[in-house]
Amino acid sequence: MYCIYNENRYKCDRLFGAIDRRAWNDRLLMLTYKYIINQSYRARIIMKFLHRPHLYGWSYFNPARNIDFNGIAWIRPGGNILIDPVALSNHDWNHLESLGGVDWIIITNSDHIRAAKEIADQTYAKIAGPIAEKESFPLMCDRWLGDGDEFVPGLKVIELQGSKTPGELALLLEDTTLITGDLVRAYKAGSLGILPDEKLLNKAEAIASVRRLADLEQVEAVLVGDGWSIFRDGRDRLKELVATLG
Repeated sequence: MYCIYNENRYKCDRLFGAIDRRAWNDRLLMLTYKYIINQSYRARIIMKFLHRPHLYGWSYFNPARNIDFNGIAWIRPGGNILIDPVALSNHDWNHLESLGGVDWIIITNSDHIRAAKEIADQTYAKIAGPIAEKESFPLMCDRWLGDGDEFVPGLKVIELQGSKTPGELALLLEDTTLITGDLVRAYKAGSLGILPDEKLLNKAEAIASVRRLADLEQVEAVLVGDGWSIFRDGRDRLKELVATLG
């Protein structure tokens, strides 16, 4: 039996029995709340300016893990680059097209493939991935990246050890913006963390990798693949993270 609450709420008793109408009101409010929250998750997939010109970010909130998954777009004359892209809304597809489309997609590790294949299939973008995962990587890559590579002028590759996948990539954009994949993340605004111990392949190597990132003297921003990005005093936040790791 179909019940229309606004027409006659007493009809609900026929369906639910001697239900407390107050409980029904609470249930209706909860369903409405969940709908609004779900719509807000969808609305969060919006590409936006970041802290510097020609750099965009967009996010998808994962309620199961209670964390944002972030994609990055670097808009450049030599061809636009996406890093660990999450799904794009229709608005963002149009926006990206107006900015010149996409030439390359960089995937920092095999757990951050996300929407890379779908975007590549629709745009004919080329894909770059970590050379340490070359034998097992789920996607065909047009280029494999390792430590010390300069992918394009101004974008350097740093290979991290000990994370949950071999040879995870971090990227250093023009010396001041560090882009991380899985190892370095942010569970709350204003501070950085790392993956839980049980997910690390080698904790000692992971800590050494974080120390290496903290030694990058000019880093101002840390754009994390998962969580809250840092836009000021990035190196200080990395050093604070190192201090917590022992």
